[in-house]
Amino acid sequence: MNVETVEKPQTNQGVQVISRAADILRALKDQPKGLSLGQIAERVGLPRSTVQRIIYALQAERFVMASSAEGGFRLGPEIQSLAEAGRINMAEVIRPVLAELAKQTGETVDLAVYRQDHMVFVDQVVGTHRLRTVSAVGETFPLSTTANGKAALALLSDDVAAALIARELGGQENKKRVLSDVIREVEEIRETGVAYDINEHTDGISAVGTAFKDVNGLIYAISVPVPSHRFDGKRDKLRAALVTAMDKVRANL
Repeated sequence: MNVETVEKPQTNQGVQVISRAADILRALKDQPKGLSLGQIAERVGLPRSTVQRIIYALQAERFVMASSAEGGFRLGPEIQSLAEAGRINMAEVIRPVLAELAKQTGETVDLAVYRQDHMVFVDQVVGTHRLRTVSAVGETFPLSTTANGKAALALLSDDVAAALIARELGGQENKKRVLSDVIREVEEIRETGVAYDINEHTDGISAVGTAFKDVNGLIYAISVPVPSHRFDGKRDKLRAALVTAMDKVRANL
């Protein structure tokens, strides 16, 4: 009985310290220039002396580091190491969903990630039809003429999306569309969550796509490219299957 009486307060106190340390780390999350002890104390609602003890303990473990000679603190290198170790391999996480979608539709299913001003294919499950679309993993694709690219644009801010679209359209020798048309389409995609490419990027190939953000804020897109001659007849079914697949992806995340 005496042992239990001693251990319980220690356990509760330990949990409280962890909770307070987590609050301090969160307070520093979006502060690349750091915060002073007083500023941290104000944000987390703790006495300065308590914050100082926890900060010094975190500093010893490299979770925080000094940010200036004035005594400020910011997140340390060990946080970055833990973040890298815990980074999700999105291709591994959702590959079962991609495989199920490919089996259900009989079509190729692609996974791409948004990188600066283009989409990069990171995984693919090939369809079962003899005539099918196949792209190499690592291949890059534009934003404004692909289903996955337009779906990714819909998750960006208005200014960023417009600038990227304008840059792509400006680099096209034969402009098929004007800026306002593409921006209007992106706005519609924000409402529906689904994007289309009807013979835009490659004549004879159409696609449906949708995009999402992972826990780190990276934008990924799932698309189903299909030879155009059979796309129209399957369009509604492909869309429904893609939306269902995206619900499963969000559940996994």
